[in-house]
Amino acid sequence: MSEEKFRTEEFRVNGEELLAKIKNLLKEGNIRRVIIKDKDGKVVFEIPLTFGVVGALLAPQLVAIGAIAALLTEATVVVEKAES
Repeated sequence: MSEEKFRTEEFRVNGEELLAKIKNLLKEGNIRRVIIKDKDGKVVFEIPLTFGVVGALLAPQLVAIGAIAALLTEATVVVEKAES
C-alpha cells in the first residue's frame, strides 16, 4: 500500500478576502482539506474534501464561509494539498 502524502500551506487574509481566497484555492485542485482559523488560531470551520467534490456540493460550505467572513476581521486559511 502506498501512503498518500500531503503538504500544508497557510495564508493570512482579512475577512473580505476570505471567500475569494477559498474559491481560488478550490479551483487549483489537489485540495484535501481547508481549515479556517480566527486571529487567535482557533479553528472556526473545516471542510474535508474528496477528489471530484465540486460545484453544487460545495455551495452550502461556501455560504457558511461567507457568513464566517462577515464575522472575522482577519483569518488564517490552512490548506492540505495532496502531493503527486
